[in-house]
Amino acid sequence: MATTATILIVDDDEGSRELLTFALEGNGYTLLVAGTGAEALAIAHVNLPDLVLLDVMMPGMDGYEVCRTLRLATRTAEMPIVMITALDDRESRLRGIEAGADDFLSKPVDRIELRARVRTITRLNRYQRLLDDQARLAAAATELELAYDSTLEGWARALELRDHETEGHSRRVTALTVRLARALGINETEIVHIRRGALLHDIGKIGIPDRILLKPGDLDPDEWAEMKRHTIYARDLLQPVAFLQPAMAIPAYHHEKWDGSGYPYGLSGEAIPLMARIFAVIDVWDAVTHDRPYHKAKSYVETMALIRRDSGRHFDPRVVDAFEQMLIAAGELTPP
Repeated sequence: MATTATILIVDDDEGSRELLTFALEGNGYTLLVAGTGAEALAIAHVNLPDLVLLDVMMPGMDGYEVCRTLRLATRTAEMPIVMITALDDRESRLRGIEAGADDFLSKPVDRIELRARVRTITRLNRYQRLLDDQARLAAAATELELAYDSTLEGWARALELRDHETEGHSRRVTALTVRLARALGINETEIVHIRRGALLHDIGKIGIPDRILLKPGDLDPDEWAEMKRHTIYARDLLQPVAFLQPAMAIPAYHHEKWDGSGYPYGLSGEAIPLMARIFAVIDVWDAVTHDRPYHKAKSYVETMALIRRDSGRHFDPRVVDAFEQMLIAAGELTPP
């Protein structure tokens, strides 16, 4: 249903107010009237009309002062104002422009011209309000996304505090995964989801008991079976969260392998979501190039050789090639 434009008619002369009201009524407008400047200001601040038709020559507070006052108040500063005056001289128009008038009409007002001006101004004003509303919604959406992402970073940090051996891992793999996704030509909309998925890749581990997650030695078969369920827990945790569903592929599938020997579903090849295939390479890269309790960090050259050996088995060969070329191009790896 279309919004009705509200018009405030301001004139100290009752006959003039009636003529303007008669000319505009029946055209779908909500008409408000004021006989003094002070009354006009009060009505304008309460009702925020789409247009003010303002007589210039009024006793006490004249139209120029009303216009200036409306322009000074934040609430009414952008309100369209058309001054109506019997004065047709250049100096009066300039005073009106300086006061903040948007347009002028001369008395006696031509009804056809009045209706045309009002229709044009109210249409433009509604359009501007729509643009402003859209801008506010966009700003609110951006603010909400930032809040979401800050929350996700907090979740990732909380997981790392629980599992001390992976401190900094989520932040590093997220940054590197985003780099590789861009190198592969993935669009920025998808990269937003990839970043979130990388941050939350181990979110399912909140369902793993400490006696298993923090066990210093090797896991027995039953413990290992439970540990592998963290991908299932991740899927179950994220599935109900609508804005995280597009990011769920990494937490749920990053342990699948190109040859089908991974878990939890034994997916192979391109049946594994691309973002999970990208992340799988980065996850291993970071694990091998940083110290862990069970191994010392390997060099980039050694780690790349290890990943290259598993290309076509653990990893998507195309992703491995892109990763290696990205590191070489950045000067982080010597060409083989």
